[in-house]
Amino acid sequence: MEKAIIRLRMSTQDAHYGGNLVDGARMLGLFGDVATELLIRHDGDEGLFVAYDSVEFLAPVFAGDYIEAEGYIEKTGNTSRKMKFEARKVIQSRPDISDSAAEVLETPIVVCRASGTCVVPKDKQRK
Repeated sequence: MEKAIIRLRMSTQDAHYGGNLVDGARMLGLFGDVATELLIRHDGDEGLFVAYDSVEFLAPVFAGDYIEAEGYIEKTGNTSRKMKFEARKVIQSRPDISDSAAEVLETPIVVCRASGTCVVPKDKQRK
């Protein structure tokens, strides 16, 4: 099973709520990027995200946190690709210590899980 993983730091521009809390929709955007990479690797085309079947927001994400988003294709149909995703906080900001403090988490915190379906039209599949 091929996986795709991206990791990036949430910035203050990602913060949408008080206390520098990041909007959960940001995790879905990361999952969309992971899905695109998976489709390119699998089909040679970016494809289209059709729907999320389930989304669970499990822990808060704040500006300064590093998030690792991972996904894989669970099931392949003629044109559909059923995918699973997980986002984990691997480094967390520590504003309680100082403005620039952060720590690597020994055990990453799962912040979001989701599953969804993408499609790649037959005429666009190159693999």
